[in-house]
Amino acid sequence: MNFDEMADKLSAHPDFKVKRRLVPILDFGPGSGGPTKRILILDTETTGLDWRAENIIELAMLSVDVDLHTGQPVGVVEVYEDFEDPGRPIPSEIVKLTGITDHDVKGQKLNEVKINAMVERADLIVAHNAGFDRPFVENRLEVFEHKAWACSFAGINWKAQGLGSAKLEFLCSELGWFYDAHRAQVDCHALLRVLSSNLKTQPDDLPTSGFLQLLKSAEQARTVVKAFGSPFESKDKLKARGYRWDAEAKVWFTAVKSADALEAEAEWLKTQIYGGRSARIGLETQDAWVQFSSRSGQSGDRVL
Repeated sequence: MNFDEMADKLSAHPDFKVKRRLVPILDFGPGSGGPTKRILILDTETTGLDWRAENIIELAMLSVDVDLHTGQPVGVVEVYEDFEDPGRPIPSEIVKLTGITDHDVKGQKLNEVKINAMVERADLIVAHNAGFDRPFVENRLEVFEHKAWACSFAGINWKAQGLGSAKLEFLCSELGWFYDAHRAQVDCHALLRVLSSNLKTQPDDLPTSGFLQLLKSAEQARTVVKAFGSPFESKDKLKARGYRWDAEAKVWFTAVKSADALEAEAEWLKTQIYGGRSARIGLETQDAWVQFSSRSGQSGDRVL
């Protein structure tokens, strides 16, 4: 009995769960023959967290057509990966995390012609932490500013899928694969497989995939809600509800996708955070061409 047969036998037993090494798929074969959208999956490795002060040291992209009927990738996957020399030593903690050394990047430069061509053909760019990756790549190349973006971390309700974490390694593991994380290209291949998986649906719904959810989500503007002047003691409540802290603006914020969700959020803030008192919140409408970038959408305030 070979290893694959052993793994299949164990997988069939209710007391075992088998994980297989993720093997990149470079050709998904023909689809249904129906309409497709070109999706570009992107990941970066950088010298640090702040796009204003740090540099990209590795960029990887996978470009593939997605069948709008099945939600599955079709045809050949176009692959891009390059290092870039940041012009200074890579911090030791980044070397430890990624395995990328000064020797790897010395004299290397991103292929701007290739990148521009791939990005221009894309209908949607997807990153698993688009709020991190988008500002970095837009700061490096203008072409990224003129495309719709989606975030697979924030744009899919993974808890509703019965998954306790939205981290890519965890999602991949729960779906039965393991891989060596924190390198740009393998992270892209992992995300490609995760988004190709069918998600849980209501009994009467047609099967869907992460790709179809993100394509639908990109059609809808989101509203970023900013809890101005929230009491310090409310931080745990805000964090538990999914709010994130903007250290630069010094405000807790979240995002909603519909008018009903906005009304519900405003009511929750008034009763749970501001204790029924009159308060001012910030609202910023962002479409897929702006969201997750460093650029602002249409802003305004609302008095509760």
